[in-house]
Amino acid sequence: MSKAGVVKTEQSRSCSSKKTPELAFSAVPPEMLEEFLVDVAKENENNLQHLSQHAGSFKKLRLIGGLVEFVFLLCEQLGLHQVTSYQAVEILERFMIRYLENLYSSTCTGSEKNAEKNAWQHLLVTIQDHFVLRIMSCVQIASKISFHYQIVNITMALKFLQSLGYSYKREDFLDSELLVLETLSFQINVPSPFTHTEILLEVMGFNDPAVPVKYIHGIALKVLKFVYLMRNTIYENLLKMTVENSTPSELQRAKFLSVKEDCMLLAVGVIGTSAFILNYTPWYKVVQQLASISGVTEESISEFSQVILKHIFSRAHNLK
Repeated sequence: MSKAGVVKTEQSRSCSSKKTPELAFSAVPPEMLEEFLVDVAKENENNLQHLSQHAGSFKKLRLIGGLVEFVFLLCEQLGLHQVTSYQAVEILERFMIRYLENLYSSTCTGSEKNAEKNAWQHLLVTIQDHFVLRIMSCVQIASKISFHYQIVNITMALKFLQSLGYSYKREDFLDSELLVLETLSFQINVPSPFTHTEILLEVMGFNDPAVPVKYIHGIALKVLKFVYLMRNTIYENLLKMTVENSTPSELQRAKFLSVKEDCMLLAVGVIGTSAFILNYTPWYKVVQQLASISGVTEESISEFSQVILKHIFSRAHNLK
């Protein structure tokens, strides 16, 4: 895995120089906006009801400083829009969990323990050897979902990983992408927190044109990225605040899993934090409107925003 440093190639430089379309608020008809919000909320709720017990495991994986950071840097070097970065992380997370669960259930049948252990260890080595290729496949797929932005084709992906010292072939990329798609039953277009954030801002702007959604949006993108990169620490402190205990039990942690994976909660927390940073007043009205739109309680929005702000200010202080 030591090869997995991200470097800027000539091809990635040319991609990053291309301008992405500027986001335009208030361009969607209200009927379509309402329908989209309902669909996103339902899908988020459905995902929370069918969470794997391992959900979030790969978002906290320490790889070259952090797996999420690695994916973000990779997408940045390839000149991809931010929406692709978040989509790639979500696809990778869901794929790896389901892929490992499927492999484990087919390998460890409960009969010959030593043989199973050796077979499983061998599989883990193989999985590790192909992990960067799987990451790139998820980035490719995510870029195709966001087809109105830059798409990563096989030639681009091949040259990029070759520049990092990997010797993959075109067939490897085709097989890897197909593996990801089949493992996820081709269900890859799941709304990410990025999507939730933008749709909530769109609804806020429609409900109250006085809300400076364009400026909040600019700050929200930075806050969302910060929360993703500081995910473990931020959610750990939110858990402690929620249970009012500095040492949460395993049962409390298990119940908190749905909170950590709640995209709607993350989006309202990010927007609430961004409105506070912008010094938009009265702030409580922003929280009220977010609660009304999302169904998340005002208390939850305020608590999450408080935790995020605490870490932003702490980080800023440490960098001085």
